[in-house]
Amino acid sequence: MGKISEAKVFGGIGALLTLIGGSIIPGLGAIIGLIFLFIAVKYISEETKDESIFDNYLMHFICVIIGIVAMFMIFLYSIGGFSFFTLIENTEFTDFNSAWNFFKPYILWWVLAFIIGWVFILLSAMYLRKSYKSIAKHTNIHLFETTGIVYFIGAITLIIAIGAIILFVAKILEIVAYFQLPSELPK
Repeated sequence: MGKISEAKVFGGIGALLTLIGGSIIPGLGAIIGLIFLFIAVKYISEETKDESIFDNYLMHFICVIIGIVAMFMIFLYSIGGFSFFTLIENTEFTDFNSAWNFFKPYILWWVLAFIIGWVFILLSAMYLRKSYKSIAKHTNIHLFETTGIVYFIGAITLIIAIGAIILFVAKILEIVAYFQLPSELPK
């Protein structure tokens, strides 16, 4: 079995696990899926002798991690640490105004965290799109290029919430694209 055949299995299962893995064994299935996707992309990169495929995929992953960490750190800084949750527990919210007055100082920070996270998700989607465009070029599976474009559109529209649905569709396309990989690269 060649590396492209193995990439087909690792990529298909990995993409599937990242989609449903969080609901089977919270977090663990998605992490295993990510590892499988990395292996698949590495195999494709090696087989096609195009290092940019893996490099772009790695940059995609790094941007996602930086975005998540930045969002979390800004959120944590804005609330003054974990003691905030004790403060909420001990505060009485009798009406909308009391809740609004309590949360108002934090809203600007939370919007900033969301925007920074969104920018990194956009960068991430750009790198993923480049990686999948190269895979499509080498394998003649143009669904990879479509998947990259749909991911990018989903990332752009994530700011208005419809992007989550588009990203879900992109994930399904990704699964199908990996399972369409041939056993050998086209000549």
